[in-house]
Amino acid sequence: MTSAARADDPAASAGSEEPAAGQLLELSFGYLYSAALHTAARLGIADHLVAGPRTAEQLAEAAQAHGPHLRRLLRFLATKGVFEQDAAGRFHLTPLAQPLRTDVEGSLRDYVMMRGEDIFWLSAARLPDAVRTGGTAFEQLYGVPFYDYLAADPELGAAFHASMAAFSQTLSNDVADAYDFSAARSVVDVGGGRGGLLRAVLLRSPRLTGTLFDLESVVAQHVLDTPELAGRWQVEAGDFFTSVPAGADVYLLKHVLASWPDEECVQILRTCGRAAGRGGRLVIVNGLIPEGNEPHPGKTHDMLMMTVLNGKGRTRREYEELCARAGLAVRQVRTLSAHASIIEAAVESD
Repeated sequence: MTSAARADDPAASAGSEEPAAGQLLELSFGYLYSAALHTAARLGIADHLVAGPRTAEQLAEAAQAHGPHLRRLLRFLATKGVFEQDAAGRFHLTPLAQPLRTDVEGSLRDYVMMRGEDIFWLSAARLPDAVRTGGTAFEQLYGVPFYDYLAADPELGAAFHASMAAFSQTLSNDVADAYDFSAARSVVDVGGGRGGLLRAVLLRSPRLTGTLFDLESVVAQHVLDTPELAGRWQVEAGDFFTSVPAGADVYLLKHVLASWPDEECVQILRTCGRAAGRGGRLVIVNGLIPEGNEPHPGKTHDMLMMTVLNGKGRTRREYEELCARAGLAVRQVRTLSAHASIIEAAVESD
């Protein structure tokens, strides 16, 4: 018998499967990383480390937590590069932990905290039901659509929209920098939340005026009332399934269509197309899912949509098909990042 292991050798087979088994087990425990990250964000650990490294006991005193438990949690997060423990047992901030601070531009603390709320956890636990039925886990669990639930809970709704604003600000700046608004005089930010994108666009295009359009409970928290934008904006509340403000040159739809199924997306696009009229432009901003098996944030976001909303992530072709069904011609597609591509579509007919 040669030194080479036989293909049917049980010991050799077991040894070769260990890496795969270990990776699979690690994936199955992914929810524990989410829980630990949410806990660290809620306790403000990153803020407590700004002045320098501290022991778990010192952090626990500052965060009003249990020292031994906190040490174990931070040691666990350090395995993924979120914080780092030194030989003296002190924990340090790392580049991966920096966005958990509240005092940095692009902070993701609110976003991470919101994704640890029960509405997301419990909905994810119902994913098997959603896959079996083709429905939405959140609606099966709570009995109402996600945004209706938020509207009925003003405090939770405000926290959710604040978390989205935190996540979206960098993307808003990227879009405002990348798209040419020079030929436009007016824009409408449809489903624009608190107005982060509209603010970024108006700041970079002094000749533009803009309208923020969303639900009343959402636009009430807008961020447009700044001296630099005085006299150049207005806010309107309404339902983009029925009508949006008419006559603008450009209609912005950032991270709107991914929240809805195809038929509703076509309806939103048609509503905007009617308001824009012939020659009007729609600027659709969403991440595009690539083909193939490689990891991509769009594929992760698609799972989120399946659990809490009846929307989905889409490929470029799928967005082009939605536009065609709504009577829109896609003029250009530009990818800015894994989270944002700009799809410019024009109204083909009145």
